Amino acid sequence: MKIITLNVNGIRASAKKGLFDWLKKEDPDLICLQEVRAQLGDIQDTIYWPETYHCFHHTAEKKGYSGVAIFSKKQPNKIIEGLDSKEFDHEGRYIECSFDNFSIASVYFPSGTTGTTRQDLKYQFLDQFSNLLKKTIKNKKPYIFCGDVNIVHKEVDIKNWKANQKNSGCLPEERAWLDFIFDDLACIDSFREVNQNDHEYTWWSNRGKAYQNNVGWRIDYQILTSHFEGSVMDSYVYKEQKFSDHAPLVNQYDYEF
Repeated sequence: MKIITLNVNGIRASAKKGLFDWLKKEDPDLICLQEVRAQLGDIQDTIYWPETYHCFHHTAEKKGYSGVAIFSKKQPNKIIEGLDSKEFDHEGRYIECSFDNFSIASVYFPSGTTGTTRQDLKYQFLDQFSNLLKKTIKNKKPYIFCGDVNIVHKEVDIKNWKANQKNSGCLPEERAWLDFIFDDLACIDSFREVNQNDHEYTWWSNRGKAYQNNVGWRIDYQILTSHFEGSVMDSYVYKEQKFSDHAPLVNQYDYEF
């Protein structure tokens, strides 16, 4: 089973940069997109609806903002849009597809970079998502969530560790949340299951020459419940082409789709 996740930072912009041609060549079973930033009426061209996939979107009410999607080669049994949250569902941050032997979600976690109010909302989102994870694990159904978590986990996951200790995305309280889901809830960081290299990032600021100098953050994940332990065959960041300020995370699993 092959899964690709990417924050496209605008699906129309990434399409112009060749995203859909690349996805066709990669031929994954599942594609998870975040920050689609389009209403459905804006993306009726056939390029946005690859014919070999069933395509599902959860859009934000605000035009040009947020939005998540899942493209699947198989028709899911069930689709869930949103977290049943009045605070976040109007922002289009969560969509889940359920199949016979697992469920997968595309998630766009809030950023707290614009100030205290948004950072507080980010912590609320983490709390709500923790409850979802606990419930999912209790139900014993294998679950994958893919997306832009907007948090680095460890020093190896960011270029400028010390300089960012007081910045959203690298705050101790945020990183402690990842500790909690990996340690207490036994979730799996799929990338780190097979790749221990440093300087492997998925996002770069548009300021300066961050991308050229690889001054990045690893904030995009495919996170698994313990059911998938030992199933990760390969996990890598694709950088040969640039579709947005994020790079695709490509995973191959020894798991039946």
